[in-house]
Amino acid sequence: MGPSLTPGQRADISEAEPLPDEIGPKAFIADRAYDADPLIEKLKEQQIAVVIPSRRNCRNPRKISFRLYKNRNIIERFFPRLKQVRGILPRGRSVRRRNHRS
Repeated sequence: MGPSLTPGQRADISEAEPLPDEIGPKAFIADRAYDADPLIEKLKEQQIAVVIPSRRNCRNPRKISFRLYKNRNIIERFFPRLKQVRGILPRGRSVRRRNHRS
């Protein structure tokens, strides 16, 4: 599995359905934006634990493991760090290129 980039106007959930087939996780942890019946049914068919809170307007809210849901925070903090490193690396490369040319 490799990274998948989508246009900014496309919803992330459109890329979520193929993930369980490619990875084979024990649990699928996501926020409320991923609370969609087709995705949840697919995860349950594959016996993957669904750790997605129900939307606020849901009549029958799903029970989830909030202990597992807290782990989502680790991933959420990881992406800003990646962006920070990405911002540092190109500058370092350009400095090396300029010094190498002289």
